[in-house]
Formats: sequence, C-alpha cells, structure tokens
Amino acid sequence: MARYTDPVCKLCRREGVKLFLKGDRCFTPKCAVERRPYPPGPQSQRRRKVSEYSLRLREKQKARNIYGILERQFRRYFAEALRTPGQTGLRLLQILETRVDNVIYRLGFADSRAQARQLITHGHFEVNGRKLDVPSAQLKPNDVITVRERSRHMDHFKTAMEQIGRKTIPGWLSADPANFAGRVLAVPERADIDVSLQEQLIVEFYSR
Repeated sequence: MARYTDPVCKLCRREGVKLFLKGDRCFTPKCAVERRPYPPGPQSQRRRKVSEYSLRLREKQKARNIYGILERQFRRYFAEALRTPGQTGLRLLQILETRVDNVIYRLGFADSRAQARQLITHGHFEVNGRKLDVPSAQLKPNDVITVRERSRHMDHFKTAMEQIGRKTIPGWLSADPANFAGRVLAVPERADIDVSLQEQLIVEFYSR
C-alpha cells in the first residue's frame, strides 16, 4: 500500500496551518508551524503571488494531507461524490469523515489518523463483530467499532479509554470507553465537520 513517508510537519508548513498530523505534539511549542511559520525549502520566505489555480490546488492538497490520502484514491472519492445527489463538496467530506480510520481518530482511540491506520492494519479493531484491517472501509449509521478482546490489555488502549472523557467527540459519533467501543450515529453534516477547508474550491479544481 502506497503512503507518504516524508516528515509530515513539512505538510503543515507548506499549507501554513496546523493539519494536526502528529497528535499531541501539534498542541505544544514543538509544533513546526509555530517554530518555523513559512514553507520548507530555499527562498521559502519570499512573498509570492497566488493564482486562482494555485488557490484551488492548495485547498485540494490540504484536504488530502489532513486525511492522509494519495491522489488516485482522492480522485475516486471525488468521482463518487459527483455521482451522488446533493452538494458535491459536502458529500466528499462525508465520504472522508466516514472512513474507519478517521472515525477511530475522531472517537479518541488514536492520537492521529496515521496512528489509527496503523492500529487498523495490525488488526486491533472489529466492526459489527467482525475483524477489520482496511483503513479505507466506509462506515454507515449504526455501525459499531470495538477494540478486539485480545488488544484491550495494551497500554495504548487503556490510556486512550481513560482520556476519552477529556476529548470532544463529534455529535454524529458516540463513545463507550467502558466497553472499548464506539458507534456511528449518523452521517455528519457540514457543521459537524471541524476541518478548515473550503470544499467548493476542491470541486472547482476538479471541474476546471
């Protein structure tokens, strides 16, 4: 499976905003955006004129980087959103949000989406009672995600369940830390998705 392997803090610096790719580190002074608030590379602090194309490209790249998705798969998601009735931009975000790796991150079972993907591929989760090791699997309302019985003794999950009460869980999800479980209550609406994206610019990028 192809994936991005370079330092993820460069992605945040390139976009000029925190994408929260490093978990708790993003909330500390060690955050790369706070230490070096300019794009990586030589002459990166030079002010450049931003074209209309560049504006839309950067928004698309920001969405890809936030959710950790490569270009080919992102194009497939956009094509699926385009075929679905309703607002294409909102539908695209709903597809991205209901991926199982994002749901596990949103529930607080992982500190980042990258960590969630690793935990999934290592076989630590079940969905509706069945083992799931595909991070891109789509979830539907009433799907139940649980940590597998054999994984609940791990320090990571014990700590995660203790800290869930201090985290903000989106309203379209519910967490049950006592049973190492979470549930999808509904498909998220735009107000429920707290990502700093202008999805219409993404639609315009692919529609040009």
